[in-house]
Amino acid sequence: MDKQNNPKKEQPNNPLHGVKLADILESLASHYGWEGLAAKIDINCFKKDPSIKSSLKFLRKTQWARDKVEQLYLEMDKRK
Repeated sequence: MDKQNNPKKEQPNNPLHGVKLADILESLASHYGWEGLAAKIDINCFKKDPSIKSSLKFLRKTQWARDKVEQLYLEMDKRK
């Protein structure tokens, strides 16, 4: 019951808590560009006709790819 009343306490040590996947993708695409993203993470949604919409659709269905994108975002965020 307590978890439902205060959802922010569920993941206090998760740096991605509250960050939307769309925001992560937009940050990475503006920082690296689509070609740079494709070079760092070898997935077709970054190589062939890339867009935020198609990438979101793929990443929401494919956990291993989402994990790689989130890891790259955390590494980029640490360098800032």
